[in-house]
Amino acid sequence: MNTSFRYARVLTIAGSDSGGGAGIQADLKTFAALGCYGMSAITALTAQNTLGVQGIHAVPAKFLKAQIQSVIEDIGVDAVKIGMLHAPEIVEVVAWTIDHYQLTRVVLDPVMVATSGDRLIAADTVEVLVRELFPRVAVITPNLDEAALLLGHDIVNADALTPAAKELLAMGAQAVLLKGGHLVGDEVVDLLLQADGSSQRLASTRITTPTLSASCMVNNKQLGTDCRVAIF
Repeated sequence: MNTSFRYARVLTIAGSDSGGGAGIQADLKTFAALGCYGMSAITALTAQNTLGVQGIHAVPAKFLKAQIQSVIEDIGVDAVKIGMLHAPEIVEVVAWTIDHYQLTRVVLDPVMVATSGDRLIAADTVEVLVRELFPRVAVITPNLDEAALLLGHDIVNADALTPAAKELLAMGAQAVLLKGGHLVGDEVVDLLLQADGSSQRLASTRITTPTLSASCMVNNKQLGTDCRVAIF
């Protein structure tokens, strides 16, 4: 028996999706599927289903901080995935967390718009999110809608992924995994661009995949599928 084995401890800081298709619920499912021990700190409760978002109930920043401290100071954390952060004070708690606990394996999925098209973030939060978190995390993983909101213009085809990723790097990100799943076509193209200029194009036939940011550098063969996912 290998007594030295320990599950990777992964914390998701995100909103709760009552429909189970996104947010905390989807993250924890993904962590478990990849053999990790998942933990959560909830930023907001949503009334949400396949038709849309019917309501959002914010969690106070002080209580979010208490959740994070409770988990990290007892169980410990090897990596963090950040999702829905709806208000500036919530962003500031997360920035404090990264600095205070010297966290380095942090993935930011800048969740701004639900699949239904409902907006999940206050307009004044976007600037704070970019300023406080982009320089602090290892990689950001926006989809095309989120990237368009951040950049102020649409990304219309695969050729536009690289220029858009460069713009996001210029906003302070250390690395960008730009998800092209919303582009039209049978091929899905994602682009990983790092601050040193290195890049990797990830392309595959369009299929249903797990949530990408929650599974950010596991080899696709380990999942037994043709999907391309990345994990810390």
